[in-house]
Amino acid sequence: MFRSLFRRFKNGEPLLFGVFIAIAAVAVVLITPPGGVASLAAQGWVQTPQGPLGPADRDLLVKVRLAGLWEIPSGQQAQQKAASKRVKEVGMHLMTDHLKLDEEVRALAAKLNVTLPDQPNADQQGWMAQLAAAKSGAEYDLLFAQLLRAAHGKVFTVVAGVRSGTRHDMVRPFAQRAVEVVMKHMTLLESTGLVDYSDLPEPPMPSPPPPVSALDTPVRREIA
Repeated sequence: MFRSLFRRFKNGEPLLFGVFIAIAAVAVVLITPPGGVASLAAQGWVQTPQGPLGPADRDLLVKVRLAGLWEIPSGQQAQQKAASKRVKEVGMHLMTDHLKLDEEVRALAAKLNVTLPDQPNADQQGWMAQLAAAKSGAEYDLLFAQLLRAAHGKVFTVVAGVRSGTRHDMVRPFAQRAVEVVMKHMTLLESTGLVDYSDLPEPPMPSPPPPVSALDTPVRREIA
């Protein structure tokens, strides 16, 4: 479109060239976020060859790394403490999947210069302590299924949100992979039959519908 307008300007149509300039100016305004580059930098954004890297992108990498730091040892622990064969199988899936995902997240973080944690956070350490203190057998199985399912529900909202809105071409496929892994693990944990859904956080309430403006109201015509 722009090339066509430019050719017509060269053929003696200055008015069209003015339109071309106006369109280009609008495009620049739409592409450049409010506040400019300095404002984005102040908000934690960094421009990279693969697109802008934002705080949510970095948080995704941190959250995935943290998930692996406690789910890998917990999945391994389930092989010794669980009574149910299915819980043992699910624990093995969690462990092996997170070993692979952990390799991916550490490689991506190194490329994007994102610092990752090297130990679980306080909440995760508390969950690991509960599992360690639980008696082997049915008590352990129930606690394992409930703690891991609740944790996956929390991290799912993070990875899904980043997959939906990231501007970064390297983060997007990684977020896709993380979404698939978390969905798989939630389904596996639910397959144990031990998840108490009433104990999970309720889904967020839907946003209220926007008010109907006068322009949206049908015009009624009086019949003579």
